[in-house]
Amino acid sequence: MAENRNRPGETDESGFGENYISLTDEDGVETEFKIVDSIDLDEGSYVALEPTPDDPVAYLNSDGSLVILKVVEEDGEEILATIDDDDEYDEIADIFMGRLSDLYDFDTDDDSE
Repeated sequence: MAENRNRPGETDESGFGENYISLTDEDGVETEFKIVDSIDLDEGSYVALEPTPDDPVAYLNSDGSLVILKVVEEDGEEILATIDDDDEYDEIADIFMGRLSDLYDFDTDDDSE
């Protein structure tokens, strides 16, 4: 897993502000994500990722949704996993929204009807 312990807007050790990571899903499809933020809590470590499509038009048309994953240890190695518990996911999503709200405008209306 790529390491990113920077708050949004901060630069990493290299002087560059954004880190990217490629993840492969269970179907073997590889997707690149920008690491937007990461947090370490008593419950564990979490990352907020933004998909970065290769096609510029697809990127401009994306809905800007974040992918929130939990860092878990499997066979002595850190991997990213989905958060299966709805209450845990909601709590972590609220934390990320609070941390990122001063940098981004969020549309919190649920328009999916």
